[in-house]
Amino acid sequence: MRNLSLANRHPTHPTFTPLKPRSKPVKRSPPRATGTYRDGMMSSTASRSSDLTRQIVVISAVTFMLIAALFGAGVLGGTPVQDLQNGALSATSTVLAPAAQAFSIWSVIYLFMIAYTIWQALPSQRGSDRQRKVGYPIALTAVLNGLWLLAAQYTTLLVTVLTIVALLVALGWTIRILVLNPPRTFAETFFTDVTVGLHLGWVTLATVANTTAWLTAEVAPTSWGDAATAWGIAVIIVVVLIAAASAIRTGGRLAPALASAWGLLWIGIGRFATEPQSTPIAITAWIAAAIVVIVPLVLWARGRRGELSLARS
Repeated sequence: MRNLSLANRHPTHPTFTPLKPRSKPVKRSPPRATGTYRDGMMSSTASRSSDLTRQIVVISAVTFMLIAALFGAGVLGGTPVQDLQNGALSATSTVLAPAAQAFSIWSVIYLFMIAYTIWQALPSQRGSDRQRKVGYPIALTAVLNGLWLLAAQYTTLLVTVLTIVALLVALGWTIRILVLNPPRTFAETFFTDVTVGLHLGWVTLATVANTTAWLTAEVAPTSWGDAATAWGIAVIIVVVLIAAASAIRTGGRLAPALASAWGLLWIGIGRFATEPQSTPIAITAWIAAAIVVIVPLVLWARGRRGELSLARS
């Protein structure tokens, strides 16, 4: 019992393991940009630059149009349109010329164009897919609008006809893009679709009046004046057919119809109240104005009824 080992008498001292020195944190370099990452960044930057360019182009085009309009109104020294081309573009030049009051619609169209220009320039619209598709076409219509006013000032009636036909084609192309890319918000409808629609509807009628002025002044023999009423009625019927086809193709849009109906209404007033007077043309124009508005309303009502039927089923 007494011969206890030293190991039993004295407790064993604990063994301490020396601490390892703390290693320094390894600084990791940021991941290198891969080709896809670089391409994506470059593509995003290029896209933003392209969007900004589009907005600036629209602003520039509409500014040009407004300056040309002021010049065409005689404000900046130009000759008023009604006095150009020996009066061929005045409200009393042909049986299809609208009364002077009809041209006040240009003020409405210009106001809508200004509103659209400001709206599309907002940062929220910079990357809009719809504006990417329609911005440049609308800018083209503004440029052609301004060019028509300059053509009326400095060139011939034939050049004005060619210019307004080009404008009509550009507006038709633009409205087609809008139909294929429906608006998602009320703002898109108001600032873009209504603007283009009013422009298209009025230019449709203005093209007819401009072409008639050219034919009357430079092409048709004097003897055709005896058949002016018959030709005028025939042309109005064609306008109604074009407006109806446009309403069908655009899904019953009302803005183009309202602008065309406005022009037809004032053709009727002009032929009823001022020279060259023609009661048959006046009555035909008023009936045509009503039809032009009724067609899109019927199409809209049918479409609305179909939507309600689908919602109930």
